[in-house]
Amino acid sequence: MKRFYKQATAAGTAGPDGWTVLLDGKPLRTPAKLPLAVPTRALAEAIAAEWQGQGEEVVPRTMPLTQLSSTAIDGVRARPAEVADAAAAYAGTDLLCYRADHPQELAERQAKAWQPLLDWAALRYDALLRPTTGIRHVAQDESALKALRAALEGMDEWRLTALQNAVGICGSLVIALALLEGKLDARGAFDVSQLDESFQIEQWGEDAEAAARRKSLLDDLVVTERFLTLLAG
Repeated sequence: MKRFYKQATAAGTAGPDGWTVLLDGKPLRTPAKLPLAVPTRALAEAIAAEWQGQGEEVVPRTMPLTQLSSTAIDGVRARPAEVADAAAAYAGTDLLCYRADHPQELAERQAKAWQPLLDWAALRYDALLRPTTGIRHVAQDESALKALRAALEGMDEWRLTALQNAVGICGSLVIALALLEGKLDARGAFDVSQLDESFQIEQWGEDAEAAARRKSLLDDLVVTERFLTLLAG
């Protein structure tokens, strides 16, 4: 759509939804027509900067913080348990639990990069996930799955949105939780989740389409990390 405003600013007060983005003094709204109100000034100002940085046309895909915030308000706020259940379900087939049995070099890389994260999850959440080799499914202990689901209880819609985004990108609840808790940064989360693909690229090279897809995934994780930082104020 064509740009219909001149100035984007942030305004508000401290509180869960105390900061809004104003376009020429009028509150910005989500696709569901709800006020785009966020909990921190830092996030509101960053969203305002996205809108202020638009040219003659407004291009939504260039405003990822706006999109994440709208998702939190329109899509997560009314159904947090459902979103948490969907994210927690990844623990049953977590990427980190499925290891290669060959080649040996890949298996060793996986063990070195992935096992410390499973060990961290076991200590942090009392949730011991068991790895396997090949594509054979391994049933995880119900107690571990329940512990990881319990770790999501009490998350507000903002952190659940970030978690949901990271889980979808990485294919791993453990990696997503490590990102949320600062155990991994965006680059680290990308590297461990893309370990298999990176190994294959070393062996066979990378085409332009795959490179673009990987860059998009990394960019999304960087935005998710920034979203979390801005939520912290």
